[in-house]
Amino acid sequence: MGETPYLDGGEPLDVKRSGTQFGFMEPNQINFNGSRVKRFGAQLIWSLVIPAVFITVWYLIANHLQNPVVLPHVRDLVQLLIHPADNLISMGSLLNNIFVSLVRVLIGFILAVLIAVPAGIAMGYYDSVYRLFNGFLGMFRPIPPLAWVPLVLAWFGITSMATLLGVKQGQWYIYLNNLKLSMVFIIFIGAFYPVLTSSLYGVRNVRKVLLDSARVLGANEKDIFRLILLPAVSPSIVNGMRIGLGVAWMCLVSAEMLPGSLSGVGYLITHAYTVARTDIVIAGMVSIGVVGAVLDFLFRILEDKKFAWQRLSR
Repeated sequence: MGETPYLDGGEPLDVKRSGTQFGFMEPNQINFNGSRVKRFGAQLIWSLVIPAVFITVWYLIANHLQNPVVLPHVRDLVQLLIHPADNLISMGSLLNNIFVSLVRVLIGFILAVLIAVPAGIAMGYYDSVYRLFNGFLGMFRPIPPLAWVPLVLAWFGITSMATLLGVKQGQWYIYLNNLKLSMVFIIFIGAFYPVLTSSLYGVRNVRKVLLDSARVLGANEKDIFRLILLPAVSPSIVNGMRIGLGVAWMCLVSAEMLPGSLSGVGYLITHAYTVARTDIVIAGMVSIGVVGAVLDFLFRILEDKKFAWQRLSR
C-alpha cells in the first residue's frame, strides 16, 4: 500500500509530473482553457447582438410596408444567399458573378502591388527618388477613383484583355473579354496609393541606428536590404496591401458600371435595380461585404502568423 511506484527504468514515478507527460491536463490548465472558451463565447454573443437587432427591425419594417421594391422580406434575401448557383434575371448565378468580380479585383490589385511596393521602397530609401516623384504622385493621390471614369473611357473605351492579347475566339476569349482595361485601371488606382504610402513610410520608419550599425560592421547595400530593411518594412507593406485590397474591392461597383461590362456583382446590382429586383441588389451588396470581410480576415491571419513579433516589440 505505502510503496512508491516505479517506472520501467527504475526511476520513482512522479504522479503530478507524469500526468502532464502522458497527456493529462492539470487543474489550473483546465481552468485556463475554460476561461478562454467563456471569453470567446461572450465575445461571439456580443458580436451577434447588433446584427440580430438589425435583422429584427428589418423584418418588422418589411412586414409593415409589404413592398418588396422598397424593402424585400428577409426570407427572400435568405433564399437568394442559400442558393447562390441559381440563375438570376438571365445574368448568371450570384456565385459566377462573384467569381468574375474577384478575378477583376485581384488582377488590378496585383498590378498595383507589383508597381507600388518597389516604388514605395525606392522613395523611402533614396531621398533623390523621393524628391523626384513625391510631388508628382502627390497631385493624384486626392483624386477619387470614380473621377477617372471619363478619362479612362476616352483612353481605353471597351478594350479588353482579349483585344490586348490578340485572342479573338474560343473559351479564352470569353474569359479575357470580361476583363476590360478600364475596369482594371479603376481598381488599380484604388489599390495603388494605400500600398505605395504604407511601403514608403514603412521604410522611413526603420530605425537609422540599425542601418548604420550594419554598415559599420561591413554589410553591403544588398545585405542591408535583404536582412534588415525588407524584414523591418514587411509588416507595413502587408498592412498597406490589406487596406489597398479593401479599397480595390470598394471600387468594384463603380468599375463594373462602365460600358462594356456584362457580368460581375456590380453589373448585377445595377441591372437588378433597373428591373426593380431590390432583393438581388441587397444580395449583391451582402456578397460584396462578405467577400471583402473574408479577404480582410485572410490578411489578418497572415499578419498574426508572420508578424506577431511586431506587437511584442512595442
